[in-house]
Amino acid sequence: MRKPCCEKKETNKGAWSKQEDQKLMDYIQKHGEGCWRSLPEAAGLLRCGKSCRLRWVNYLRPDLKRGNFGEDEEDLIVKLHALLGNRWSLIAGRLPGRTDNEVKNYWNTHLKRKLVQLGMDPNNHRLGQLTRPSKSFVPNNNHTYKAVNSNSQALNSTSDPVESNTSSLPDLNLDLTIGLPLVN
Repeated sequence: MRKPCCEKKETNKGAWSKQEDQKLMDYIQKHGEGCWRSLPEAAGLLRCGKSCRLRWVNYLRPDLKRGNFGEDEEDLIVKLHALLGNRWSLIAGRLPGRTDNEVKNYWNTHLKRKLVQLGMDPNNHRLGQLTRPSKSFVPNNNHTYKAVNSNSQALNSTSDPVESNTSSLPDLNLDLTIGLPLVN
């Protein structure tokens, strides 16, 4: 069995101070990333190696891109998700300065809803096809609940409103070549 990375009782938890951030940045600029398990002690931090790694990767790296996602980034995420599925680290590797966690969170909070509003299924990226109809429970007259398929009208309807809106939907060109990430 692998020994624990740190003694939990001696480590700081919670928010990072500016002094801790500076110690971590100074150490990594001088020595490189190296072994995350031994880094906290060598850098003079009372933190777990995993905590140091996540702080560096998600917040302190100088090449991180901050701010909103651009339209070109959104399009690329949608296309790569159609091709790769939920492989967030591979998708983030094609977006310089973006972390896998940031891309995943953006997908789940913004892009998935955007596709649904356009009439596309976010799971298979097809127009008007729902993979799993959602069910909700509604009360009936006897104070019991019955399952109701909320998408039954859309699935059983003969006149499909999604087809009439296809001209306003963007054309998703899914011809992509996946290669190794570019290294500077």
